Amino acid sequence: MDRRAGIAEQNRDITLEGVAKRFGTKGRLVEAVAPIDLVLQGGRTTALVGPSGCGKSTLLRLIAGLELPSEGRITIGEETPAELRQRAGLAVAFQDPALLPWRTVAGNVALARSLARMPRDGAAVEDLIRLVGLSGFDRHRPAELSGGMRQRAAIARALAGLPELLLLDEPFGAVDELTRDRLNAELPPLWEARGATAVLVTHSVTEAVRLSDRILVLTPRPARIAADIAVTLPRGPARDPGSEPFRATCAQVLAALREHQLPGSIAAQ
Repeated sequence: MDRRAGIAEQNRDITLEGVAKRFGTKGRLVEAVAPIDLVLQGGRTTALVGPSGCGKSTLLRLIAGLELPSEGRITIGEETPAELRQRAGLAVAFQDPALLPWRTVAGNVALARSLARMPRDGAAVEDLIRLVGLSGFDRHRPAELSGGMRQRAAIARALAGLPELLLLDEPFGAVDELTRDRLNAELPPLWEARGATAVLVTHSVTEAVRLSDRILVLTPRPARIAADIAVTLPRGPARDPGSEPFRATCAQVLAALREHQLPGSIAAQ
């Protein structure tokens, strides 16, 4: 039986126990992430927000197993991030799309299914390409696409292997506002229906509230958790940025940023 058939029943928590990260640069030690104890509930979407350079992306890379903690440990259920990544249960969409230049859009998306030992399923690949607004560009190579189009192709690739854990680092940064708005509305139900866990790094309060179930506000470096805010708004009209409940939740996040003196750290659009 395909392991993805039961993802919804496998929602496993991401557990960080005393996780810290330090980098040595030019003879000095830089603390990027202070020791953090944290549990992220499986099957939910968590947004990390905070000032540029505060350690959001480093924390995401630690969860992905692309960086090793200087101390502490991270587990996803009973697995390490490296173990989950090795069996293609984890996917990452970075700001840099990192598409294979010799493959078409369809080829890049299909590769994720192949690495996850899934059948190619041209219809599923086509559906994802359509979802991210790239219909008609499936045979184009990355060099023939704009930056925003490449980023959308990378999002489709990340979703193609039906990952149990989806990590998103400013994935919509190069996407035009209308497309970004549509993806904000259409993508969460897609990974939530599959029971996937998602962790998102963003500079936009609006995007954090639209996409997530929980928002962690991080301090300036070294990253610590300054505020932990639950987003209780149901999907649908309540997540419309013009609604009063939505604006109230955004105000709560902004208040947390101000309280912890994080000036100019995040956009309220």
